[in-house]
Formats: sequence, C-alpha cells, structure tokens
Amino acid sequence: MWLRVATSQTIPESETLVRRLAGPSTTKAGLAKDQTEINRVIAEASKGSKFYEARTNICMISKASISEMLNKGWINLSVFPFMDIVIIAHICCHDTRKLVKLEAQRDLSQIIVHVDMDAFYASVELLDDPTLDGKPFGVGHGVLTTASYEARKFGVRSGMPSFIAKKLCPDLVVVANNFHRYTEVSRQVMDIFRRYDPNMCAAGCDEGYLNITRYCNEHQLAANDCVQQMRDMVRAETKLTVSAGIAPNKMLAKICSDKNKPNGQFKLEFDSCAIKAFMRNMSIRKLPGVGRVNERLLESIGIKTCGDIYSHRATLSLMDKQFGLNFLLQAYLGIASNVVQPGQREERKSIGAERTFSPIGDQAKILAKLEEVATELEHDMERGDWTGKTLTLKFKLDTYQAFTRAKSFTRWISTKKEDLFMIGKELLMPELPLTLRLIGLRVTKLKDLRADVQSAAGGIKRFFESAQSNSSPRKKRRLNADEEQAGDEGPSLTQDGFEDAMPGYHEHADSDELDAQIGQLDHSPLSSALPGMTTSSEHDGQSQFSLQKQPHARPPHSAPASSQNTAVASSSRVAKPVSTISNPKPQSACHTTSNSFYPGLAATVGAEVPAVGATDTALSGGSVQAQTCPICGKTIDVDNREFNDTLTSVSARKRSGKLKFLLPYSHRREGTSLTHERQLLKERPEGIRGDTDF
Repeated sequence: MWLRVATSQTIPESETLVRRLAGPSTTKAGLAKDQTEINRVIAEASKGSKFYEARTNICMISKASISEMLNKGWINLSVFPFMDIVIIAHICCHDTRKLVKLEAQRDLSQIIVHVDMDAFYASVELLDDPTLDGKPFGVGHGVLTTASYEARKFGVRSGMPSFIAKKLCPDLVVVANNFHRYTEVSRQVMDIFRRYDPNMCAAGCDEGYLNITRYCNEHQLAANDCVQQMRDMVRAETKLTVSAGIAPNKMLAKICSDKNKPNGQFKLEFDSCAIKAFMRNMSIRKLPGVGRVNERLLESIGIKTCGDIYSHRATLSLMDKQFGLNFLLQAYLGIASNVVQPGQREERKSIGAERTFSPIGDQAKILAKLEEVATELEHDMERGDWTGKTLTLKFKLDTYQAFTRAKSFTRWISTKKEDLFMIGKELLMPELPLTLRLIGLRVTKLKDLRADVQSAAGGIKRFFESAQSNSSPRKKRRLNADEEQAGDEGPSLTQDGFEDAMPGYHEHADSDELDAQIGQLDHSPLSSALPGMTTSSEHDGQSQFSLQKQPHARPPHSAPASSQNTAVASSSRVAKPVSTISNPKPQSACHTTSNSFYPGLAATVGAEVPAVGATDTALSGGSVQAQTCPICGKTIDVDNREFNDTLTSVSARKRSGKLKFLLPYSHRREGTSLTHERQLLKERPEGIRGDTDF
C-alpha cells in the first residue's frame, strides 16, 4: 500500500481562535444548540475583553510554535529523490510489525467501567435548592465550574466566563460553589461504587474507573445489568444520576461513558473488529491524552480522526519524538491499559489551594485572600499528614497572565497557617502593586508523615523487605523538581506497559476550570519550539504550556526580582511539583533558593541576590562587579540583576533546546565584536558537545 509523507496543512487562524474561545468543554453532553452559532456568540461577546486578548496571544504563540516545530521536522524529498520509496517502504514494514505486536497484547478479558456523575455540582445544588428545577443555571463565580442541562441547551458549559454565559442565556442563574457539600456527596457516591470494586480508581470527585469482572462472575450478572444496578443504587441513595461506559479498557470506557449522557450507559462490543470500527471515525480530540494543542498539531498534518493515524503513520514514525507513534497506534487499535487500582499516597507530588475572585487591586484585600488560602492549605496538610520543603505562590493578573514564585527550605515547612501565610506574603509583597484575580499556595517536595509512623512501627523488619515497591511498573513519574526539568523522560507508561498520552501530556482533574487555563498553552513537545515557554504540570484536563511572552516575564508594575519565570500552577489528581524559581532573598542556613533548570545556579549566584526590602540601588541591580559565568567559567563585569536575568534566559533556552539564547550587551568579551554567546559556541568548553547542547 502506498504511503505518503504528509505536508503541513494550514489551519485558518480565525477558526482556531474561535475554537479556543469556545473553551475545553465543546464536546460536553447536552449542548443542543448549533455549535457554530454558539462559537460565534462567544467570539462576539469576548471581543475587546482581556479574556479575548489573552486567548488571541495564546493562539499566536501556539501557531508559531507548531509551525516552527513542523518546519524543522519535515524531510526535504527533493534532496533525496528515492527516499519516498526506500524509507517509506522500510517504515511501512516496521510499523506493520509494531501493529501486529500491539494487536497481540489486546486483552478482552476484563470488564472496565468508567462512571461519570451528570453535571455533578449543578445536581448537588439542585438537591439543596429545588427552586432551581427547570431553570438554566450555572455554578461558580466569575467562571462557571459546571452548568445545568437546561443551560447547556443554550451553549453554556463548564469553564465559561459568566459574562459570556449570560450572553448566550440572558436568564441564566449563577449559584456560588459549595465545595464542602460536593465533597460530602462525592464520598457517598464513591462508597457505593466501592461495593462493586473495592479497588476502584477515583479520577476526581465525580468520576472513576471500576473493574467489575470479579463482581459479575461472583453474582452471575451480565455487565450491562451490573452497571444498571449500580446506577439505580446511586439514584436511590443520593437522588443523583450517573452515566457509564463499559469496555475492555479504561480509554474505551471513558469514551463510552459520554455516548449516552446524561443518565445513560453504553457498552462497547468486546470484539477486536468492532473496537477498531468504533475507533475509526472517532475524533482525535475525544482521546484521553490528546489536548487542544496536540489536536491542532495532528490536524496540521491531516489527522482528524483515529482512522487517519494509519494512513499518516509514515509521518508519525519519522517524527515519533513529537507525536508519540506508539500511543497513537494504540489509539487506532483501541488498545489501552485495563489495570484499575486506587492511587497511592507515594505518587502524590504536591498539595495546594487557590482562590479565584473578581479583580482586586487593594493590598489588604489581596492579603486577606492569601490568608484564606493559607488556612485551607493548613487544613488539607494536617488532614492528609503532609509537609514539604518548597512553597510556591501562584497569582494571576486581571489580564489572565499567571505567574509563580517559589521558596525552598532545608527544613520541613510548618503546616501552621501563620507560617504558610508569612512565606506567601514574603513572596508576594515584592510584586505589588498588582490587580489580581487568582491567588494560590502549593507545597511540593512532600514528606508523608504517615509513612514515618509506619516506618517507626515496622522497626528492623523494613531492612529485610523487598524493594519491589520501588521498581513497580506503575505509571512512571519524576521524583523531584530537578528531574522534572531534565526533559529526557521516556513515554508515560501504565502499570501494564501501555503509553497513555502523547509526549509531554499530563492529565489533570479540574479540566472544567477554564479560568485556570487562560494564559496557558498545551504542555506538549511543542514547548521546545519557542523561547520563553516553560512547562507547567497542572490544571486543564488537557495538555498545556505555560505562556511566557518574554524570556524574563515580570508582572506589570511589579517590584524587580532576581530571576522569574511565567508559569501556571493548579490542582491535579496526582500533581507534579512546579519548578522552584529563584527568590529575591539572600541564602541563609534556614532556606535555599534554587533554579532546577541549571544545577548549581543557586550556589553560584545566591549570595549576590539582593534581599527583599533592599534599597532601590540593590533592587535595580547594584553596582557592576566581576561575576563568574557558570557556563564557561570566565569572569565578566555585570550587575546582579543583569547577571541573574541572563542565567534565567540561558536556563529557559536550555530547556527548550535552543541554540541562540540572547545574552545582554555587558556579557560580551572585551576587545572583540563576538558576543559571549558566540564565543562559547566557538570554544565549546567541556559539556558543550554541539550546537544544540544547551
């Protein structure tokens, strides 16, 4: 069969912007109104707003990022006239063997169910306030966390700013969130699910995966009957409805649960041919593990459905690093993990809390919000028995740009709200005055206090236990912030060895919180395509980048800081730590600042960083003095600020694989027209093996 190497296809920018303005929930159940008309109203309602500007900027950077990556990846067939015959024939044979191997791994023996509560927050509010019955209403403040099915008929959905939602549905009623109530009902529902599978995996407060194979065998029930019984039990005990998908693996079950929403179930036939037919016309956006930017990337080479994966497998194979051939071939075949088990405490990498609110510029009110966040974080840490060594402050401007500042300690952080608040305040004050719409705190580099108690109880027996737990084939995760920046991690693997996402993708629980996504792009292999982009590990439920307009992004009107990164942090089911950012304070015995992009950076420059509250001269960089370049070891004359900003730029370019990181004028070699950057490339000191080794 003839295969072609695809050529890049241009997607109209206006179409991309309209789709991005529509948000991540365009495929939600209950959207009866024409989607094109909905998108048009959203675009018209958004024009001129900061929300619209933020989305436009994201689209521009996303487009440039994709174009640059694809332009680097295409093979010029005119240079190699026979490559289309020789190479593609070889690729065809190789990929055919790979498909055969994958097909041999197909397991149809397990009955996997994905359960998803219908409009969970809205349904709980309806229980508590029956007067909302029949009315279109949404839950949230500023940004909707969910919408009732009556509201969805107008195009209103989760993650939508309320001012846009009211343009679509003028009679919309907005109800405030009541998270304590949602948690209470969620526990009730999960307890019912655990009657059918004690080892179920909760994927959030309103959804989860179950393996009901054993239960069906023991009670001699058909899968459909068992799931119907479970749904009826939830309805009887909680008065809530749940939708379900039944399939041989988790990916298919999740897709199936959306087929008959709301209050329905769908069972996929347990047959290889039926599964492949089911997947053939499936939109790639429906695949768990493919986010908005990855969708756009795949569409740029002509892949819109899973069936297109096969015809474009030559391109995917040639650009395996960017696309993740194995994952996409698995999706084409409908093969994925069927291992269901609860998340382990040791997998957790962070714990945090945040608040979204109407834009606030008053310092006292901002600090009051920070104190609320610290109180919630104290409660969560003490309830879960966690502590950590790094505290990250996240704040979002009224322009929807998000930033993080972090501080690391050599000791374990106190879980008391007063201490958490003081550290957060110390990180925030140099940035004020600002107008904020979100603030949050997150602790990373966690320590499990329960594990310490168990270790003490285990005594000497622990020395004779198997180390098997450390080599478990469960999903591979980075162990610390430094490793997180390495960029050499292999594909994300499930316990049974399947890839569960495109490269660089991280699944998150709060996919409906558009407010936590604005100012971000998908975290994907494209993050390396533009300078000034750094990865983030949290929020969206889809893949994301953190957006950074400049190499040294700094909030408008903020006080200067030594080195800063734009990033976006948020909650996640198993969240990863945000990389530590240098803090504008001198190092001391009680804490250290670090930049995980560049090992040893804190030790090199930490003593020279001006303290918070230092004089204007110190904050502006101080006097020019001799500094040692950690890259080449040479001494250059530069002030503190410029030196630290230079290193931040270098580290950001190092992560993205960029060659031409721009150093300031003062970092030039005296008596020559060559910049220090070019001199580094010319001399290639130890550790610099080639042009892309930064």
